[in-house]
Amino acid sequence: MTRLLHRVFVGLALLGLLLFIAWCLMALHFDAGSAYALSLAAVCVFAIIMLRNTGRVALTVLVCCLLTLGWWFSQQPSNDRVWGADVARLPSATIEGSRVTINNLRNFNYRSTTDYDENWETRSLDLDQLVGADLYLSFWGLEHIAHTIASWRFADGSHIAISIETRKESHEEYSAVKGFFRQFEIYYVVADERDLIKLRTNHRGEEVYLYKLGFPLEESRAVLLDYLREINRLEGEARWYNALTHNCTTAIRFHSKQVGAAGPLDWRLFLNGHLPELGYRRGVLDQSLPLDQLVAASFISDKAKTLPDDVDFARAIRQGLPGFGE
Repeated sequence: MTRLLHRVFVGLALLGLLLFIAWCLMALHFDAGSAYALSLAAVCVFAIIMLRNTGRVALTVLVCCLLTLGWWFSQQPSNDRVWGADVARLPSATIEGSRVTINNLRNFNYRSTTDYDENWETRSLDLDQLVGADLYLSFWGLEHIAHTIASWRFADGSHIAISIETRKESHEEYSAVKGFFRQFEIYYVVADERDLIKLRTNHRGEEVYLYKLGFPLEESRAVLLDYLREINRLEGEARWYNALTHNCTTAIRFHSKQVGAAGPLDWRLFLNGHLPELGYRRGVLDQSLPLDQLVAASFISDKAKTLPDDVDFARAIRQGLPGFGE
């Protein structure tokens, strides 16, 4: 029995080391260059050939991987790069009591994903007029993974939407694999819903759903303020985006947790295409319909494509959706 446990332990340790090596090779490939990844691979092969002793080989490779990990954590994000036009300006917020002034709010007019009129605005909000918060889920091809966008509604009919994304340089394209490494800084897009949502429904061809959230107003207000404080922090100091630990959904939970409004950790926060199931189960989504009917009724992509450019997009897109009324 002792020998069996020893073999199991050694096997698990070797598996862990192999996974660590694979991660280090990918980290070097994406964040330093393929030549560095090949160098680490060569060191591993050299150790196997020359040392021959399993313990020495494992120790040598582990030291190399730990050095790689130390280098990786030393990489620093920056706000000083040649950014793409749609993320070129960092938003910021001035908070004075219940009055909030947001600078560099994005409200582009899109003709396609690459052809648009740039428009950065300054807007003022009265937090005392907040009436609710909503959640958009946008699917781009994967059944279990979606992009999440939080939005807040005010009594005067105005809305503020915030999308947590990667801040791409002018030459970069998003890659889901690269998102697990230190390739992108995180960026909070503060925008008009007409910008954020129509870009996805009308030009990217994504499947977008809109849900009214049933959180107490004080919680919704506190979460929005925490978002704004983080936006101001990012203006002064960049942070890395990570597709697993610091993404569009885990960041929402982070802000909710900061103000004591987060529920227990759940697997659906990582496979966030299942968030409606989690929200329905916790009673924060409209309960007037069964879940499958609620999801079907919350689909807005087809409707968004029919709305004229001069309509109040945020108001029109909510008409008739569960929980929003007429």
